[in-house]
Amino acid sequence: MINQDIALMAHLMRRAGFGATRDELEGAVARGYEAVVEDLLYPTDPQNLPDDIIRRYHTEQAELRLSDGAAAYWMYRMITTRCPLEEKLALFWHGLLATGYVKLNQARALLNQIDTFRRNGLDSFSNLLAEISRDPAMIIWLDNHDNHKDANNENYGRELLELFSMGIGNYTEQDVKECARAFTGWTLGNAEYMAMRASRDSIWPYSRIAWHFEYREEDHDDGEKTFLGETGRFNGEDIVAIIARQESTARFVSTRLFQYFAADEVDEDGEKVIEEMIRSYFDSGQEIRSVLRTLFNSDYFKSQKARFARVKGPVELVVGGVRLAGSYTTPTQGIDQVARQALYMGQGLLQPPSVEGWHEGLEWVDSGALVERVNFVAHEMANVRNPGVKRIIERLAAEDGGVLSPESLVDHCLDLLGPIIVADDTRTALINYAAHEGDLFLTGHQSEDEAEKRVGELLSLATATREFQLA
Repeated sequence: MINQDIALMAHLMRRAGFGATRDELEGAVARGYEAVVEDLLYPTDPQNLPDDIIRRYHTEQAELRLSDGAAAYWMYRMITTRCPLEEKLALFWHGLLATGYVKLNQARALLNQIDTFRRNGLDSFSNLLAEISRDPAMIIWLDNHDNHKDANNENYGRELLELFSMGIGNYTEQDVKECARAFTGWTLGNAEYMAMRASRDSIWPYSRIAWHFEYREEDHDDGEKTFLGETGRFNGEDIVAIIARQESTARFVSTRLFQYFAADEVDEDGEKVIEEMIRSYFDSGQEIRSVLRTLFNSDYFKSQKARFARVKGPVELVVGGVRLAGSYTTPTQGIDQVARQALYMGQGLLQPPSVEGWHEGLEWVDSGALVERVNFVAHEMANVRNPGVKRIIERLAAEDGGVLSPESLVDHCLDLLGPIIVADDTRTALINYAAHEGDLFLTGHQSEDEAEKRVGELLSLATATREFQLA
């Protein structure tokens, strides 16, 4: 019989993080659902694997200028953090306010952007937009360093309105032009065309430098502008403040958060929750933390209907599988391959395919990606040397006197992996597989003996099910 408190907490931790082990879930249930929500919304010390330890074993993660090392570095953070929502939300903003390595050729700048998401991702949306508008990676990605008083570049202004905040149909072409004017002068302090100032700005005026933001008043268009029905001598901060207080922005942000944390598809009940999220957005001064609190505490989110209603993104699947297996918690050769696994599944960290980010939901799954998804987690869970797998075996050995029938073994494994509720035919297939060897005897089991390997094999099969691909 599934413990409903554990099942609800597991649902929260899959959505607000990357899943949790049974020991972690039991500790969370003891604290209470609403208390755990508050813990997630107010991250403290993440206690992630320290940088100095990482660099001692991974020289490629010292400067972090190259994409492979930088992606692996972020993987370590997601795998070992004690503040999972902080990383999950950074991943959300990375997909929505998308910026990619392919144009920058400088991964450190992208990691600096991820730090911005960590610092500001739960605060006011207006502040987040202002910070991302100053972000060097975004400035280069959308060409705002080429946006000058006497020669406007509308790229950033257009995407800010279309993809980052309001959506098509809620602004005019003139609004785009006025937005671009407001962001003139928002540029890089050590841009290549300022090489003559290199002695002051950077010892590397060219190549893969870690850029910084600079506001150049002499290049800013300080004239009067009319934007979204308001008129004034607007600068960039004024523009994002106007954007953030629009009803269309509140709906855009709330809907995207709902789809990422609650369900891929928005039905009638989901629309009601989004309306509540919009009210929280305005009542809190556009605070994302308050919007998520409303979502996580809603009856909809807690309902059976909302569970397993999202396809796990590749990074969710990979990080969740590794955290469940307990691997890669210390410097480990092969962490770069873990990051590449997500890329092979369609989601390369720091490499969104375009300014639109990734298309999510069922689009994550095709015949090629599904094979990669199944094989990766199955491999992690089949390895009985992994600490998380060992802990599952220990818990199984404490059940039924350490002697488990095929039915009991399957049910207990599904429970400890989630709990996961699988279709009847899936459960029957798993039981039939387990029955080939009869009852499992874990009494007096030894490390990596046949009994343990049987558990690992069944865990790998259980994580290959359709149900495990859903969050």
